[in-house]
Amino acid sequence: MNFLGYKRPDGRVGVRNYVLVLPASVCATDTARIVSQQVQGTVTFHNQNGCSQVPSDQQLTMDIMAGFAANPNIYGTVVISLGCENCQMDLVVKAIQERTNKPINQVIIQESGGTIKAVEKAVRYAREMVIEASMVQREEFDISHLIVGTNCGGSDPTSGLASNPVVGDLSDRLVDLGSTSILSETTEFIGAEHILARRAKNEEVRNRIFEIVHRYEKALQLVGEEVREGNPSPGNKAGGLTTLEEKSLGCIHKGGHREINAVYDYAKQIDEKGLVIMDTPGNDFSSVAGMVAGGCQVVVFTTGRGNVMGNPICPVIKLTGNKLTYEKMEDNMDFNASPVIYGQKTIEELGKELLDLTIEVANGKQTKSEALGFMEIAIARVCNYV
Repeated sequence: MNFLGYKRPDGRVGVRNYVLVLPASVCATDTARIVSQQVQGTVTFHNQNGCSQVPSDQQLTMDIMAGFAANPNIYGTVVISLGCENCQMDLVVKAIQERTNKPINQVIIQESGGTIKAVEKAVRYAREMVIEASMVQREEFDISHLIVGTNCGGSDPTSGLASNPVVGDLSDRLVDLGSTSILSETTEFIGAEHILARRAKNEEVRNRIFEIVHRYEKALQLVGEEVREGNPSPGNKAGGLTTLEEKSLGCIHKGGHREINAVYDYAKQIDEKGLVIMDTPGNDFSSVAGMVAGGCQVVVFTTGRGNVMGNPICPVIKLTGNKLTYEKMEDNMDFNASPVIYGQKTIEELGKELLDLTIEVANGKQTKSEALGFMEIAIARVCNYV
């Protein structure tokens, strides 16, 4: 099974062909937005971090920025910094170049003489890069080049009964075809971590599954909080999920049934084939951002109550197992998994249909969130700002 993608000089294959205008800190975010608005073919994002961070917290932000620039859906990057933030330009550029050899340009606002002059310079860089990117033609590649991230948000009982098992079937199909599938949302393994651990490739992977779950719980306890005070959310409870364990037992269905080959820390580069786990928050926007920084080209996102999210770099395919949600939120939903519940189709039949849709999206078909222009992200945090 093949798809049409863009070959990058680092050997990876993208399904989109964007130029990234990357703000190195919150202080550069508005400038990056102004630049991106002036150059069609570019994308950007709101970076609320990049300064006033302790080293471990700053590293998460650095990994997201470097991973976004390295993502194969990006042709090249124009980095914009203020000049005095913690995430200094040389640090950001070095982090990007450690992951990829794609084109990169730099603009420092303080050294350029202010916002207007920085915008003028960055717009020129971005336009030149977009023209270069337009010369890259789609080529045919084996599906094994795909990394697909999976996530769920606004869950209800139909998520565990229908949409997540359908995504699990998709995950199994991708793994069997030599691709990579990412299972995320560590807080939503709690109560089901022992089930995932049984599927670990070896003792090291098994121990890592327990480690990331226990580490997450302890991190919240350090500030006197318990994960169950915030998860399930009010919407989950209104939909019928009463405990975190119930939610977790539904969540892990997205990982299908194959062996778990590796566990990655947040936003680290994925280089393993098959089914892998990334240690991400349960928060949808920061979880998806971590997988995108890890290199996934497509995200498959399930929801029961309804969710509208997208991502600036990766197409997000949204599906629901709730018939009423699909009917009410068809503007946002790409796939209807509710026929599983009504006995009209099997999980396997819908899994095959979802695989076909994933290939269509990889070939260029826009998702609903892309058509709407939804591009918000969030970045995981270790602690408060300093």
